[in-house]
Amino acid sequence: MPEQAMSSADVLLTDGSIALLRPVRPDDGPALHALHHQVSDENYRMRFFGLERRTGDEYVEHVLRDNTPAMVLEVHGRIVALATAEATGPGAAEVAFLVEDGHHGQGIGSLLLEHLAAAARDRGISTFEAEVLGDNYPMLGVFTDAGYTFRRGTAEGVVTVRLDTRVTPNSSAAADARDRRAEARSLHPMLYPRSVAVIGVRRDGSGIGRAVLDAIRAGGFTGRLCVIHPAGLRVEGLEVHSSFADVPEPVDLAVIAVPAEKVLAALEDAADAGVPCAVVISSGFQELGASGAALQWELAGLARSRGIRVVGPNCLGVVSNSPEIRLNATFSPSVPPTGGLAVATQSGGVGIVMSDLARELGLGIGSLVSLGNKADVSGNDLLAAWTDDPQVSAAAFYLESFGNAPKFARLARRFAEHKPLLAVVGGRSVGGQRAGASHTAAAATTAVGVTALFAQAGVIGCDDAEDLAEAALILTREPLPRGDRIAVISNAGGMGVLAADAAAEHRLVLPELSAATRTRLAAHVLGTAGTSNPVDAGAGVDAEAFAAIVEEVMTSGEVDSVLVVLVATSLADPHPALQALAAVRSRHAEVPLVLVTHGIEDIDPATSPLTRFRSTAGAVRAMGRAARYAAWLGERTIETATDAEPVHDLSMIELSERRAIAARLLDAAGHGGWVGAGAGAELLGKYALAAVGQVATGVEEVAQAAQEIGFPVALKVADADVIHRTERGLVRVGVDSVAGVRAAVASFASELGYRDVPVLVQGMVAGVEMVVGVVRDPTFGPLVMVGAGGINTDVLLDRTYMLPPVHAGDVRRALRGLRCWPLLEGFRGSVPADIDSLVEVVLQVAALAQDVPEVAEVDLNPVIVTPTGSALIDVKLRLEVAGSGAEAPRQLRPRPKPTSP
Repeated sequence: MPEQAMSSADVLLTDGSIALLRPVRPDDGPALHALHHQVSDENYRMRFFGLERRTGDEYVEHVLRDNTPAMVLEVHGRIVALATAEATGPGAAEVAFLVEDGHHGQGIGSLLLEHLAAAARDRGISTFEAEVLGDNYPMLGVFTDAGYTFRRGTAEGVVTVRLDTRVTPNSSAAADARDRRAEARSLHPMLYPRSVAVIGVRRDGSGIGRAVLDAIRAGGFTGRLCVIHPAGLRVEGLEVHSSFADVPEPVDLAVIAVPAEKVLAALEDAADAGVPCAVVISSGFQELGASGAALQWELAGLARSRGIRVVGPNCLGVVSNSPEIRLNATFSPSVPPTGGLAVATQSGGVGIVMSDLARELGLGIGSLVSLGNKADVSGNDLLAAWTDDPQVSAAAFYLESFGNAPKFARLARRFAEHKPLLAVVGGRSVGGQRAGASHTAAAATTAVGVTALFAQAGVIGCDDAEDLAEAALILTREPLPRGDRIAVISNAGGMGVLAADAAAEHRLVLPELSAATRTRLAAHVLGTAGTSNPVDAGAGVDAEAFAAIVEEVMTSGEVDSVLVVLVATSLADPHPALQALAAVRSRHAEVPLVLVTHGIEDIDPATSPLTRFRSTAGAVRAMGRAARYAAWLGERTIETATDAEPVHDLSMIELSERRAIAARLLDAAGHGGWVGAGAGAELLGKYALAAVGQVATGVEEVAQAAQEIGFPVALKVADADVIHRTERGLVRVGVDSVAGVRAAVASFASELGYRDVPVLVQGMVAGVEMVVGVVRDPTFGPLVMVGAGGINTDVLLDRTYMLPPVHAGDVRRALRGLRCWPLLEGFRGSVPADIDSLVEVVLQVAALAQDVPEVAEVDLNPVIVTPTGSALIDVKLRLEVAGSGAEAPRQLRPRPKPTSP
């Protein structure tokens, strides 16, 4: 495990501070010797089982002289910890750790272990060994709490630990939990600041700095506020200091709005004063090209080296809207109502729109963070910090990029299992679609990856800012529905009909109310008004009767949520009806009740007890999103125990063998990395994914294979360089004689221009044709597809994608969402297909993509699903050079690469 197998990373300690974890360098000798001499006797004894300091010096010399795999952790440029992993045999290494006394309890041992294990996996090391004194409880805790599979034994007061370096669901969960706690502490001064200093306020009162300062004051910030100005600017009612260091009390948050070329100096000044967080509103960075990107790289490097968290640059700012803080550190004059929604947006404009929409709808927002260029703080950081925050009841994201999509998926799933997570992703147009040689790759657009991620992680995907705000409104103000059945009640029949049409569009069901319920409703309606669903209460219905109708429906048990459309008429004052509806809502808070009003403007949405929408279409769309989230949540509750079990568990030796097979195949692969059916069977067979039949070469071999399989047969060219075979006449089905085989093989040779064409010979199989595949996306990683196969693949476009890790429940949910699902279930009395076998094929494809990062594309089309199994008829495999398939261990967003202008 040489140095190049390790990489440097900025990491968060448990107290929220930033440290640098990196490989040992030859010039680290003095610092490592100092570390071993500075630690206490007790700490030293725990590491070396004695107090002879010369032992530590000799070990340092050994590490440096013998190129021992080792990592150090720096805090403010000073080495405070060392970890080593010395080979003890094939696939095994002994690990040891030393952490400076003053930095115990900061999670350093766990971080070092995670990063060493990641480097070990890349080098095929599957086992870590360690000897730990029995009373070294902190070190033993590092091993036991890491979540890896391990064994331990004790002899003469020494505990021997053997730890498997492979990532497990438990190790991922443990690492993520530590990450969430560290992020929450690191970002707390920015999300809940008690003191703020603004730099960049102009003398003439113009500019963004002054606008932000005015917004903070107008918003009623409850903490300490001051201005930083080197020339002693006077601001009425505020303290002005020449530097951050001159502020007599600690500053939680620096708001920087100086010109771009002065940002680094301002940030350095803030760091010198110990300010933990900064918001850089200034523009003029990466968005301007190479020179701005270089400046942003310097900004990110400065922030990490000085341990200050930075939002931005080029952002709107931040809002911390709890009543105890009331901070609006943005240049937007709009302040949303207070509430539990946390908002993160890459676009400042979207942030302004969300704030405006929140005021119009009465949507309560607790935090709003404009990420801007994301030099440091990312959406993943905020998601981690908000997951366990009791003041956050839901979160909404507007994103234009994913820095670490697999991590977002994991964090999002954890978040969504406890509270709603909504998102809009910009830049998903078809213009970003890439061409692909396989059906799987050709269909895999950026939008497909986003949809797959959201579906599995439980993220409520929205179309635009208005959709995001409306869905958040119902999810933060109403209980989750028990199902997808809704009732529509209106005093204007036509509006009810339109609402019913919208409900069908958003996959909501309007059940016909029972005869008993309709009889009870009839006592409250007038004339020819309808008592079915939608319910038409009539234009002249009075407030008491209208509320009674709503209450009858809410308590009927026949619907899961209720939509009320109230139109102002000259026949009745609508305001008493609103008061009566509010009373009904308070009595039956367990059922979602959504109100749409027309012609009634004098309602304050922030204080109204009713969840009110501006349009029927928006209300129904939001109700549909709530119902689907509730359904996902219910499924996840059932599947959580199953997901904890390993779906696919291979040893490091087995994984290395499979990657070695892929490397050999790639060396011999033809154009574009495509691997023929015969050659690919060695790798595909490990996952039971080889095509049925056998490959033969030449007329006589093909004829003999056909006779052994039994007529009729299908014949297909098995040359890896030939992708679209059907279009070139290189497929024959239903061949029922040796003569037919000879004619087909001769035709293949004529079309391709050479003899001895490799041919895949298969028996004829009847069943439901499906397609299963995988394509490796540069952002999302492997995307696993399942859909209608055969000729229907490109005609029906009936398919869905998933992101590994894929579990059986994910596959079944995906299959149920396909239009071809009834064919698998047994359409119109036909025998049901063996769905379990199809699920297993999808799981094996996902496992192949996870295990072997050289796999770029797999296309199984068709997979014929019969009542007794699934037959893989056509298998395409493409390989390409790839690095490690494992996700990097815990670390902050990597610093951007330096760019020269």
